[in-house]
Amino acid sequence: MGYNVAIDGPAGAGKSTIARLVAKEKGYVYVDTGAMYRALAVYFLEKGIAAEETEKITSAAREAEVGIRYQDGAQQVYLNGENITSKLRTEEAGNMASMISPIPEVRERLLELQRSLAREKDVIMDGRDIGTNILPNADVKIYLTASVETRAKRRYQELKEKGTSCDYKEIVKDIRERDMRDMNRETAPLRQAEDAILVDSSDMTIPEVVEMIIQLCG
Repeated sequence: MGYNVAIDGPAGAGKSTIARLVAKEKGYVYVDTGAMYRALAVYFLEKGIAAEETEKITSAAREAEVGIRYQDGAQQVYLNGENITSKLRTEEAGNMASMISPIPEVRERLLELQRSLAREKDVIMDGRDIGTNILPNADVKIYLTASVETRAKRRYQELKEKGTSCDYKEIVKDIRERDMRDMNRETAPLRQAEDAILVDSSDMTIPEVVEMIIQLCG
């Protein structure tokens, strides 16, 4: 059985960035569950399927093979044999992933891959329901959050640095809506596990958060 670290939290809290850095420091395998959902979202978007077309999504999910490989220490996400890593970070993919993730058939499609990785290797996994649902027996559980304003500023800065046109107020609106969806969905809603440690990164630097989590790991 591998050593498992679960990081949950809302969109834009920095889960992926923090998890990658902790993984590198500790030698864990980083499993980005959000990227796996985004991969399915890309698949549905490219097939022209809308988020509310549940039957089409359920059917299409069966045709989608999502895999994770590592090249030079970096995670690469594959969809039906094609490397789609560069397509995962768009706003469209993020919003679609948030809307399809509550669908039971979508979750089931990815769940076993996630759990099998955790059984075989020392992993750090981030998402919305890692500590509550996917890895309920994780050795360390973190609930990483930050204020809506802090998360929106980080996302705004990230997009501006990429040269992407964006509006701060729209980003705030999107984050609030995504929080509402994630926290109120019927299947595996976003919530802090009873035994998870709350980390509010609003006034913390990335190295400070990384160091805190490293200290919690065995």
